[in-house]
Amino acid sequence: MTSQTSLSRRGFLAVAAAGTAALAGCANGVGSDGAARIDQRVDATRNFLFSTYPGTADLEQKSSGVLYMPLITKAGFGVGGSYGTGALRINNMSVDYYEAIQANVGFQIGAQQYAHALFFMTPETLQEFRTSHGWTAGADAEYAWVDQGGNLSAGTLTTSKPVIALVFAQAGLIAGATLEGTKYRRIIP
Repeated sequence: MTSQTSLSRRGFLAVAAAGTAALAGCANGVGSDGAARIDQRVDATRNFLFSTYPGTADLEQKSSGVLYMPLITKAGFGVGGSYGTGALRINNMSVDYYEAIQANVGFQIGAQQYAHALFFMTPETLQEFRTSHGWTAGADAEYAWVDQGGNLSAGTLTTSKPVIALVFAQAGLIAGATLEGTKYRRIIP
């Protein structure tokens, strides 16, 4: 990893963390700018993703929709959890806003911040996600693998899985980190 890549990841996470802090401080009531703040963070996340991993732009074009989660904060010491907010985009337009929540018990220690994107590859899976009262990431998700050059693996681009998950821009260290069991719920920012 080059120092430039490391600096850009740190810069990306710093901007996303500042956005999260600002979002947490707002009331998110009627007339608030919560949706605009989430959209700004999603735009930055999407731009970072496409510039760092160029194959993801093609993946977005093939998908029915993408859930962008700009900043997830995860911490644990035996008992742990994670939280973040993001937006579901269809044709690069935000159509819904979501929170991601995960709680778990088991081997884990540390703290980590990261971004992730869920690419819904079929209209049926996207519809199931949008109409559920709390969709949980599980075995139906294929985790995308990125090579040293930032390219998506051939297996990622040819998978028949209905959801492709990509975790990126990690900062910090936590043992046992995964998206499995993360629950996504629609919110009104």
